[in-house]
Amino acid sequence: MRITLIHALKHSIMPIEASFARLWPDARLMNLLDDSLSADLARDGALTDAMTGRFQKLGRYAAGTGSDAILFTCSAFGPCIEAVARERAPMLVLKPNEAMIEQAAAKGRKVGLLSTFAPTLASMPGEFPAFIEIVPKLAEGALAALDRGDRAEHDRIVIEASKDLRDCDLIALAQYSMAPAAAQVAEVAGRPVLTTPDSAVMKLKELLLR
Repeated sequence: MRITLIHALKHSIMPIEASFARLWPDARLMNLLDDSLSADLARDGALTDAMTGRFQKLGRYAAGTGSDAILFTCSAFGPCIEAVARERAPMLVLKPNEAMIEQAAAKGRKVGLLSTFAPTLASMPGEFPAFIEIVPKLAEGALAALDRGDRAEHDRIVIEASKDLRDCDLIALAQYSMAPAAAQVAEVAGRPVLTTPDSAVMKLKELLLR
């Protein structure tokens, strides 16, 4: 199986490749990166028709390479990804967080949503079922630390922010780039932790190999 991974942040590449290496090493991966997408969203403050068009072009390119599925790893662009899925149907197009959301809904009713990218906290809560109570938390400054190449400071900020989510049933890490800190977050917060890359790989494997 060939899967195209489409990224809006360069930091997403390592965590999703690590999840595939651990959970589905036989999958063939192709990475597409346009890190101007996240920068433009942060600048504009909202998704636009032009942004959706850019996503559709990426989807067309991925399909043209013969990929069996597309996985987007950028969690703040849900409506854009949905437009790609409609255009590319019946090809499997997976939003970065939908598999994790399904797992979270099966495990708890109060979910701490921990993010390092503020626009995610505007778009992602609405993707959860209505019966789930979302407690959003921004790990402010963590993404800037990662942009500087300071993974240790990024993880420290994420772990510290998770302490505010101790009354939740579980914690969902919204960005793929947060996955390496999952074990430490679980230890400090005392709650189960779900990561988007692990959940996505398991769902892709189930859907494509069944």
